[in-house]
Amino acid sequence: MSMAAGDSQLLIGLCDVPIGKNCTSTFSTNKIGDLPDPLPAVSLRHPYCAICGSALAHVVQVYCPLEASRYHRTINVFACPEQQCSGKTESWKVLRSQCLESEIKAKSDSQRMELAQVKEPPMATSDWCEGADDWGIEEEEGTTASPAHNHLSTQSSFLPKLDVSYGLQALTLTEEHQSASARPEFVFPEACVPIFKPYYICVVEEGDIDEQTDMEDAQRLLREYEMREGVAVTQLESFEGQGEVERYEKTDAKHGDKVFSKFMKCISLCPKQILRYSWNGAPLFITDPSSSLTQTVPPCSYCGNPRVFEFQLMPALVSLLESINSTSELLLEFGTVLVYTCRGSCWQSGRDSPAEEFVLVQKDPDHQLFSGPC
Repeated sequence: MSMAAGDSQLLIGLCDVPIGKNCTSTFSTNKIGDLPDPLPAVSLRHPYCAICGSALAHVVQVYCPLEASRYHRTINVFACPEQQCSGKTESWKVLRSQCLESEIKAKSDSQRMELAQVKEPPMATSDWCEGADDWGIEEEEGTTASPAHNHLSTQSSFLPKLDVSYGLQALTLTEEHQSASARPEFVFPEACVPIFKPYYICVVEEGDIDEQTDMEDAQRLLREYEMREGVAVTQLESFEGQGEVERYEKTDAKHGDKVFSKFMKCISLCPKQILRYSWNGAPLFITDPSSSLTQTVPPCSYCGNPRVFEFQLMPALVSLLESINSTSELLLEFGTVLVYTCRGSCWQSGRDSPAEEFVLVQKDPDHQLFSGPC
């Protein structure tokens, strides 16, 4: 299921099964970690951290075509796992890529033509000469050939070997081409790129979440929160046909953070959610924004239109981000990561590079609450 929602409709992303070595993913795959899968018509160069200059790790890929749009649309989120950069907005990047179905077909047709040309070996000039067979006969009979004939004879005697060599070469090129088509136009940096363990993301509508599934986790999280922050939360009770009943007493949290209390309340029925998607909807803040969002979120740098909220990453994702190619510990901590994109999702036909969008990172005021295993 793609992250394709109407205005303000809320979709929830949950961690699904790991992506194994024999599994495949494409630009339409919602996933955690791994390397991004660029759209066939887009060249995606690996981004670097604006703070330390290190190669960023790919955090999530979200396939999110908009309603009534002709474009395939994928958003890739990157972050720097270096300790000094963790939790800082400047160390994150969001890239939006789009392309038309016709562009994908054109790219596929072009690749097929290239493969066809590679598979067909060039014809040798001697194959078309009427006397090609006569040169071999003359040599067998001891006839002395002209220097030109000697050259052609030597060349023709190696043609079968050249054909075999070319066939093997073509086979290698084909395999390389197929491998490249799995991740078209992705350019790796020279330095080692940190890669997080890959998982598929399961997408469900908010109303389809089984309210009983995470009840024990919800009770545990709320009890821990109550003990630390002095917030009295009534016992969660399940009534058939009525869903979960949850009430907060008037007691304020010790830190007086009502925004965080609301955040906890909203995710309590599904604490394992890793992503909330609501294009042009309202974000769920974990801390009170320091300034007005109209001042914080800049307009689109390509067309000048305002940006709208599209999705956010949730604290449960933190415990899933483990490196697969580094012996050192990669640190990536956050409260929530808010992604804002161009309201018009502007895109010029034929464009071959992604558009950079706006990201806002909010630190977790109580990260211990989410630091346990998923």
